[in-house]
Amino acid sequence: MQRIWNIAKPNRKQQMQFKKDLGISDILSQIVINRGITTSQEAAHFLKPQSSSLISPDRLPDIVPACQRIKKAIKSREKIMIFGDYDADGVTSTALLKSVLSKLGLEVIHYIPHRVREGYGLNKGAIKIAKEERIGLFISVDCGTASFAEIEQLKRMNIDTIVVDHHQPTTEKLPPALALINPKREDSRYGYQDLAGVGVVYKFAQAITRQPLEEDLDLVCLGTIADVVPLIGENRVIAKQGMGYLAQTKKVGLRALIKESRLKDKFINATTVSYIIGPRINASGRIDSAEASLKLLMTESEEEAGELAKLVNRHNQKRQEIEGLILREAQDIIAKEVNFKEHRVIVVSKEGWHQGVLGIVASKLADKFYRPAIVISVGDTLCKGSCRSIKNFHILEALLGCRHLLEGFGGHKHAAGLTISKDKIKDFRETINHIARERIALEDLYPSLDIDVEVGLKELNEELVSQLQELQPFGEGNPEPMFYTKNLKLKSEPEVLSRDTLRLWVTDGDITYKAVGFNMGTMRDEILASDYFDLVYTPSIDNWGNCGAIQLEIKDIRLYKRG
Repeated sequence: MQRIWNIAKPNRKQQMQFKKDLGISDILSQIVINRGITTSQEAAHFLKPQSSSLISPDRLPDIVPACQRIKKAIKSREKIMIFGDYDADGVTSTALLKSVLSKLGLEVIHYIPHRVREGYGLNKGAIKIAKEERIGLFISVDCGTASFAEIEQLKRMNIDTIVVDHHQPTTEKLPPALALINPKREDSRYGYQDLAGVGVVYKFAQAITRQPLEEDLDLVCLGTIADVVPLIGENRVIAKQGMGYLAQTKKVGLRALIKESRLKDKFINATTVSYIIGPRINASGRIDSAEASLKLLMTESEEEAGELAKLVNRHNQKRQEIEGLILREAQDIIAKEVNFKEHRVIVVSKEGWHQGVLGIVASKLADKFYRPAIVISVGDTLCKGSCRSIKNFHILEALLGCRHLLEGFGGHKHAAGLTISKDKIKDFRETINHIARERIALEDLYPSLDIDVEVGLKELNEELVSQLQELQPFGEGNPEPMFYTKNLKLKSEPEVLSRDTLRLWVTDGDITYKAVGFNMGTMRDEILASDYFDLVYTPSIDNWGNCGAIQLEIKDIRLYKRG
């Protein structure tokens, strides 16, 4: 599908200001401007993120009563129960808080629901255990903002509840918890809304201990990146600082997982976490129980860590197999049932689909067809679904418009989950597509590339590429910089390497660079037949064979023939 190229308009005035105040190049200045940064102070914090720039946890809503309740629990020797979500964000949140509270001398147990059997959020099984275990304080992490009935029941049982969450409240009313620590509350004074669940837990732990807890930034970094929150603002500080702690982690479970993932002695960055470490932590909760991942993060036994790392890796392999099967079946259904002229939201459903991988399948369908995708596993009566959206469509707001058809839902702007009755799926498909036709313009259904700056090949040099690496970690909200250069020609015949990788040398007539395009081998003949082309790419240093030369990683290409 032809992608729209959105080339950022140069802000010369702001570039000059950053150049004057920070001594950085026009190109680097424009990239920083494109990240939504408007002042030299913000730019300085972005380029050199420091822990000192983090907001005080004391600004979080309900942080004072929450900390006071922890002090009371310590004094009264109460038993605490932590309820966490089953994804990487929830597992790291649970591991972090349980570790911190245990070190304070508290007796702490935990409960992570089974994704398939119990689903998301607080449930009756956990409440029953809380009663049986005589829990004095119940703490939910990475969930709880929407658990009105369950928190009300805990209150009737004289069990205080603290909710530590980051999900958007869907109503003005909040559940009757003793404290609800969530920066997305309307009355929050915190000043930054995009923390992952583990980020909010980290701030809560800092408030409890009055310690920076930097040694736990490995967990916070892992959960933050895996939850695909924007890596700007405080999340950038957490990810940047945490990456160093993750690479040198003292946690035996993480060390074992890094070894099992064949990353030992290799450079670990946000991409590594997003595509290798994070999916493995997530896999256990998708395929079976998240207990294996939690135990891995908390164990102090080298032997147990090695066994658990192998188990988590097997879960990830199983996840990949199941995901591939469902993706193929979903695409078959789309080919037969989806009319792309009418359906701006893809809704596919089938009995027997494993609920643990629905979100990944929905994400791949949204990427492939570039429209919101909802994948539903059909049960006898109730069905579970996962939603993934595109750039300009707020999926959670769309679900609010369908709430009369849903048994439950929750999530974020681009990702959500839902529960629906089997007999309501057809009406839901029609209703959400009606909403989408009103809110999604036709141009929104074309994928786009946000290009940072137009450059000539003569403007590329090793110093610039080195500066670009200072912008890491790359991820949501801070993508790897993309450059645009027009009117290029081939210097020599393109080659197709293994894994459909295209390699070619491009020139503007004076300067020549090597370019590589992953999964672009099929374009070889088209490029060879073109007279010239425009290129979108990210520049990097090619360290293969220690050559150290600049290479261009192709993101998109437009081919032209004269006349």
